[in-house]
Amino acid sequence: MKKKVCFILNLSIIVFAVIANILTFTGTYSGTGLTSSGFSNFKYFTVLSNEFCGLVAIAKLLFDIKHKDFPLIYKLLAASTVGLTFLTIAAFLGPIYGHASLYKGANLYFHLIIPLIAMFEYILLDSSNSFVPFKQTFITVLPVLIYGIIYLANIFINGKGQRPNSNDWYGFLNWGLFAGIIIFIVLVFSTWCMACILRLLNQLLTSRK
Repeated sequence: MKKKVCFILNLSIIVFAVIANILTFTGTYSGTGLTSSGFSNFKYFTVLSNEFCGLVAIAKLLFDIKHKDFPLIYKLLAASTVGLTFLTIAAFLGPIYGHASLYKGANLYFHLIIPLIAMFEYILLDSSNSFVPFKQTFITVLPVLIYGIIYLANIFINGKGQRPNSNDWYGFLNWGLFAGIIIFIVLVFSTWCMACILRLLNQLLTSRK
């Protein structure tokens, strides 16, 4: 039953990712709610992490169809990165920009629906044959680290700019460079904590089989 539920959840991630992409490329740019036009949306970690989550879901389905074990580290990577998106929007960016504007259009799927499904699906996964070792949880911080370095480097090279064309599109440097660096450190740590929690919940559920 769990395998069937996970299969459906994986399929749901793919379907919702397709819908979100259609809305992303057909929607009009409003300059609010962390949205841009067309390919400009790929500057957001939210979009990149959800695209990765969708690709991992496709790969997982193909492995399931062929009855092969899928490396669950990729599932943990996907779940923890979109989980960070969910947490950041709900707890940090939502109060700044307004939750209503951050759950409209494609962002409803990118910020809420896909992250919740991905996290829930990872918890349900049967990891008895390919359990993710604890040391591999540190791999999950790499996407955030790489994105953060590129994000800050772009600002140093091209300047911060002014909204709606600011290179600090998340507003992390509104309180200064030091505050921005602290925020990124917190995000990296939060991603790792997310991965550890998801891994633990999955392990507890699997051990109860």
